[in-house]
Amino acid sequence: SVNSGPEALSTLTELRARAEPLALVLADQRMPEVEGVEVLTRARELFPDAKRVLLTAYADTTAAIKAINSAQLDYYLLKPWDPPEQLLYPTLHDLLASWHAAYRPAFAGLKLIGYQWSPLSHELKDFLSGYMVGYQWLDIERDAEAQALLQANNFTTDDLPFVICPDGLAVAKPSKLDLARQLGLLLDAQQELYDVVIVGAGPAGLAAAVYGASEGLKTLIIERQTPGGQAGSSSRIENYLGFPTGLSGAELTHRAWSQATRLGAEFVAPQEVVGMCVQDGYKVLTLSDKQEIKARAVVLTTGVSYRVLDAPGLDRLSGAGVYYGAARTEARG
Repeated sequence: SVNSGPEALSTLTELRARAEPLALVLADQRMPEVEGVEVLTRARELFPDAKRVLLTAYADTTAAIKAINSAQLDYYLLKPWDPPEQLLYPTLHDLLASWHAAYRPAFAGLKLIGYQWSPLSHELKDFLSGYMVGYQWLDIERDAEAQALLQANNFTTDDLPFVICPDGLAVAKPSKLDLARQLGLLLDAQQELYDVVIVGAGPAGLAAAVYGASEGLKTLIIERQTPGGQAGSSSRIENYLGFPTGLSGAELTHRAWSQATRLGAEFVAPQEVVGMCVQDGYKVLTLSDKQEIKARAVVLTTGVSYRVLDAPGLDRLSGAGVYYGAARTEARG
């Protein structure tokens, strides 16, 4: 509960920004600074499915009529309502029961809001899919909820894309590292010295991690994008040893990742190795965030990159209509 009209308006905006459900708004017509009708009208704009009830005195019946028109009031109660067990609680119970019967829970996971033809939106969708993170994509040009969340978080189109995390935190134009922190991915090495560090988490790198960890070696694998490499985006792999009926690239990646971590391998991602040298007989790898990792041995399984078409102006269209190895994240439903 709140004690004033401005506080009520602020709370409504905050709840909408966090994408939390609201079942009922009960407002007194005579509140400090802002009248109950204004609060209920704003509640209707932000939470059109919420039930709206106005508390009013006999002298304020005009306000009740105004509320019925502007806020599409569900009910108004005349003061006094004693005893509440007879005059207040049954009404609220019926309204809440009606709301609950029609309520369909909103998606509770991470939400990504942006443009269909935005390179950063495409990059973030690929990143989330690569880590098998469930998310809801909202197109700012097609989804009314996307527009509502944009306004509720005081963002503009210059802030797109933005994400809303399950805890309600909204982040504009997040980098992959920003998302990784929110998802709880490991970004820092946990050991001072590793027996083997593997650069690249494609099928070869994941296999090396499994064998290294299974032999009791302190094993670290570093991936700059998402695990699985190009194989991870394959819809079906028919020629991998041990799977006679085939499996998807995502499933193969998930199985290998789970197996390696169960055996004790560590994963640092998304991180990029930008330098390597030898110091005192050890290999020292430098990451893009200046972090240094020391290892007795290094295995490079960096895979390959897609060949880029040599055409003028193509760079600015990459991820915005031009794709290499198109995945389901580019499909427009």
